[in-house]
Amino acid sequence: MSKLPSTPLNSSEAEAERHLLTEDVLKFIEAGVDSGIPDFNDYALRIFALHYKVNSIFREFCDAKKVRPGDINRWEDVPMVYNDVFKTHLVASFPLEKSVMACLTGGTTSLTQRGRIFRDEDGKRLVFAANKMMTGSYLFPDFADGKRCRVLILAPSPELAPSMGMAIGIDQTRQHFGTPDSMFLLGKSGIHINELLKALRESETSGVPVALIGATSAYVYFFQACRRKKMKFCLPAGSRICDGGGYRGRFGKATRDDYYAMVQEALGIPESHCVNVLGEAETATNLFDDSLRRYAKGLPPRRRTRPVPPWCKVRAMSIDDLSPLPDGEIGLLAHWDLANVPTVLAVITDNLGYTTDNGQGCEMVGRAKIESGRVSPLPDETAGSPMGDSAIFRMLERYVNFSIELKMAMAKDPKVAPSEREEVEARPGSVPSCPQVVDEILVSQQDAEAAQLRDEALGTFKDQTERPIEWFEEEAKKQKLTDHPAGLKSEKQSQKKGKKGK
Repeated sequence: MSKLPSTPLNSSEAEAERHLLTEDVLKFIEAGVDSGIPDFNDYALRIFALHYKVNSIFREFCDAKKVRPGDINRWEDVPMVYNDVFKTHLVASFPLEKSVMACLTGGTTSLTQRGRIFRDEDGKRLVFAANKMMTGSYLFPDFADGKRCRVLILAPSPELAPSMGMAIGIDQTRQHFGTPDSMFLLGKSGIHINELLKALRESETSGVPVALIGATSAYVYFFQACRRKKMKFCLPAGSRICDGGGYRGRFGKATRDDYYAMVQEALGIPESHCVNVLGEAETATNLFDDSLRRYAKGLPPRRRTRPVPPWCKVRAMSIDDLSPLPDGEIGLLAHWDLANVPTVLAVITDNLGYTTDNGQGCEMVGRAKIESGRVSPLPDETAGSPMGDSAIFRMLERYVNFSIELKMAMAKDPKVAPSEREEVEARPGSVPSCPQVVDEILVSQQDAEAAQLRDEALGTFKDQTERPIEWFEEEAKKQKLTDHPAGLKSEKQSQKKGKKGK
């Protein structure tokens, strides 16, 4: 492959370089999750050089950190941009007028703002290719090429929420892996319960497996309704369920083990066929846990992890100095994704987690937020045990005194005070997170306030796609990345780390 450019790129050269990188990365993705990329480092540095040239906000960030192309020779040293920067800045490495795809992301570090992620045609191809490969490898690992099944979706459709990444990604899964009778079953007024029950009974009767995909909270809500109605299904072998989006506790206490038990009880789907997906709109590649893939390959069960595909790297970074941590130690998860050609290569998230298998896998254990340059826990999260490892949880508590099980009970319980997070999200001008949007949809028929929040949130997702691109360009001119607390934090930490090295 070509070396880093020795002279600055002009606009036409930058466009050509973007396209060449896209084609190469697409080949890596199409080679599959078991392939290898021996020159990952070279490609990472090449993408860094391109982003430094064409992305003025990112270039300012790198200059503040005193890290420029040619100064580093390892992918680990490419500056990491905090994911909450996407809430205050337009981080695009292509001309915005070429945007063909826009997504909103909630995240958790800024409770009253949403991120805006744009992709051009090449970026759209990259994110769709990565989604297809990862979904096929981890949710349908036992499917031969071209095999399909009925997909039942408990998440908003792209028509309902056109800029919601979950809606866009799941619709791509429906198109690639679903039969024509696949359907979205979460509408504006909640779950289309009659259609869902009919589809589940049809699968029972016919013996044809189905795949359920959707938001974790929607499944918890449905499973609890099944318990109250003493309703159970026995779906045929080969049926599977994939959940994502997190669970905020709106419908009662539920650990990950509780969730698996509810799936088995309500649907007859074993834990081996329960798959969780971690998606970050700021990165192109979703990470799936490996339980079903290991089962399909006849490998012995083990504690779940999320294998990292060859076109990505993931590290857990210390909350003290952002240095990489060894396997098993919990920090902020950072992603280096070659498929991020239209944005920035390296993103450090508000996900707390750890790596496994010498950095080849990772697991998320909760979320944190960054306030005034410090990591702190989300106020509405309390200790739980999705991992079942007390040593790891003691380590986590030492860092931020927090883990992932939420403490909220049923929304209508008058004895339960709203969490600080819910109070923030309910303030005028705030925008609900994606999981909250699903929650409000689920209870909107019985709760006028929830219906209002639902309408406002769905309107925001539609507004994102209807605004002219000129509006976003004008907003971008007003911004400086180094004004952002996360940007300043990174610069100070970098300087602190440099002094230590001396």
